[in-house]
Formats: sequence, C-alpha cells, structure tokens
Amino acid sequence: MKFVKVAAAFAVMMSAPIAAAQEPQVPVPAIQGTLLSVNAEGMVEGRPDMATVNLGVTTQGDTAQAALQENARRMQALTQALRRAGIAERDIQTSNVSVHPQQQYRENEPPLITGYQASNSVTAKVRNIDNTGRVIDAAVRAGGNTVNGVYFSYQDPDAQMDAARRDAIAEARQRAELYAGALNMRVVRIVAVQESGAFSPPMPMAVRMEAAQDASTPIAPGQIETRVNVNVTFELR
Repeated sequence: MKFVKVAAAFAVMMSAPIAAAQEPQVPVPAIQGTLLSVNAEGMVEGRPDMATVNLGVTTQGDTAQAALQENARRMQALTQALRRAGIAERDIQTSNVSVHPQQQYRENEPPLITGYQASNSVTAKVRNIDNTGRVIDAAVRAGGNTVNGVYFSYQDPDAQMDAARRDAIAEARQRAELYAGALNMRVVRIVAVQESGAFSPPMPMAVRMEAAQDASTPIAPGQIETRVNVNVTFELR
C-alpha cells in the first residue's frame, strides 16, 4: 500500500513542460484527496477446448536415402489419417525433419556407421478436444511411432483473459474499499489502471506409446488457470 499526498502529485503535474501544438485533451479533474495504489491478481479456471498434439514417424535404413524414403511413405499415411480423423489441413504443421547416422563406437578406432535414422514430426490442432484420443489412435494405426505430448489451450484465449481482468479489477476495488473504510474515507474514483502481467499457459500432458496404441487412448483435459495482474490507483477522500 502506498499513499501520495495531493500537493506532491499536483507539483509533479505542474512541473512537466507543455509541448507546442499539442492535440486538445479532455481536462482531468484535479486530485483533491489521497492516492491509494493497489496491486491485485485476477484468476479464472476453465476447461480447455483445443488440444495440440505432436506426433510423427521414426524410421531406420542402411542409407540416408532409404531411411528418408520409408519415412516419407509412412508420414504421408499418417497425415492422411489425421485428415480422415477430422483435422483440417491448415491445422497440420511440420515441426521437425532430421536424418542422423547410427554409429558404433570402437576402442582406438573411428566410429563405424551402421545405418541411418530419419525422423519427421508434425503438430496437429484438435479443435474438437473430445476427439484427441481418437486422433492419436488414428495416427499410430497409420504408422506413427512417436507421440511427443499433448498441450491443451483455448481457441479464444482472450475471453478467459477478459474474465480474469474483470476479476482483478473487482479484487482491487474490494481492497481499496477495505483501506478506505479503515481510514474513515471513501473511494471517489479510479485514477489509473496498469496491467502488469497476463498469462494463460498451455497445459502439457505426456502420452506414452503404450497408451497411444490402445484403441481408446484416454485424454483428460482438466482445467487451465488464467491469471492477470493489475495495478490500480484510487482517489480517496
């Protein structure tokens, strides 16, 4: 909690130089009371409505070309399975393509290349979150053998942010009323509002291949917390 006397605030305002040819501004009523600055956090929980799945194919071959060719064949089948499962083409994006030699290390001798490993993975947005398990199953049946995780989020995160903002302002107002009552004063108005942080991080979930191979992979979206921090300055009299 911080109190700033009105005289000091007024002096700061008067000492600022006035720029030439400024746009006309709406006059702000002079501060006649005491300023109270309150930090508050708003938080809401909600069930996510979208899942982002990272999955793909890893293949082996005697040569880099052979590993890549087999990988491309199986990856094409995987992406086709994703589209049949209801994933739009715009929601499928390649996230990694790599080829690495497989080496056998020998004492006092250079490593021996025994083959090559090719990997290709995509991220798929599942906008019908209840289909997430079926999408993973379809990818695995089509030849996918890597599932790197599931991230839950909102298709419209701003709606949750706005709900948290309203909660933060309500919390700041309630706290200001408490201080005003303790000081035998009342809250006259809000002078300034500053948002110092807002976040709704995606919630990760690990998926093991043993589960993904099941015909009914269970997926539990849970709840996501959305938090917003604000600093609100009130005038008390």
